Formats: sequence, C-alpha cells, structure tokens
Amino acid sequence: MKFSTRSRYGIRMLYELALNKNGNTIFLKDIAGNQNISEKYLSKLVIPLKNAGLVLSVRGAQGGYKLAKEPSDISIKEIVEVLEGKICPVECVNDSSYCNRITVCPANDLWSLLAKSISDTLSGITLEDLINWGLKKSRELSLDYVL
Repeated sequence: MKFSTRSRYGIRMLYELALNKNGNTIFLKDIAGNQNISEKYLSKLVIPLKNAGLVLSVRGAQGGYKLAKEPSDISIKEIVEVLEGKICPVECVNDSSYCNRITVCPANDLWSLLAKSISDTLSGITLEDLINWGLKKSRELSLDYVL
C-alpha cells in the first residue's frame, strides 16, 4: 500500500507551516522552494486543507497561508483523510456492499485489522511530533559533522 503524493506533499506543506512558530503567513512559493515541491501542485492541495479547517489563507501584501490549529492538534490521519479519503486498504473494509463474500471471508478481518492499525498509528502522530522528529534529526546531523 502506498500513499500518493497528495498525502506526502500535503504533510510536508503542513509541516512547513507548523515550523512557523510566530504565526506569520507563508507564501506557497516559499513552501514550494523549501520543500522542493511544485507551487502549482501545492495550490491544488491547499484548497481541501483549507476547506477542512486545517489551513487559513490571508489575502494581501502580507498574505499567504498559516495553520488554522496548533500543530499538536493536527493528526497525520486528519491530513491523509482530507487528501486521500478514508484509510482503507481494500474497498470491502468500508463498504460491505462491495463484496457479497464479506460475511464468510477471513481476509476481510485481516484488511479491517490493517486499516485499524494504520488509522490508530496515524491518529497518534501529530504535526508537533514531526517537528520534534525533525529537530532531533537536525541535532544528530550536526553532531555527525562535528565528529
């Protein structure tokens, strides 16, 4: 199972916004440059994120984007589901009408367990966690250069 670039880039975009501790807005072109993502692609991702209440847009010369919530209040699951839809490794997990064998199929239990595990894992990780992981990696890389 792979997450699409929508989720991967969306998480990177919100991570960049989360790094902005002072609450100022950031232009998409700056996020695109910092994260090496097409600005045009980000402009498509920001719409559903804004509609879901994760991102705020501000117009004008001092305009741009910023998080609508604290990084600790935004789970990775929330971002993924806004950009990808419900987490579901196979259709029958979320739609029992998809397969007429669902009541006798032991694999359905496997897929349901997998969906729950992925969902629980992504629910337990926030943008704040990503910031902390990024800081840890930065410190580790700095130490490697000193050695």
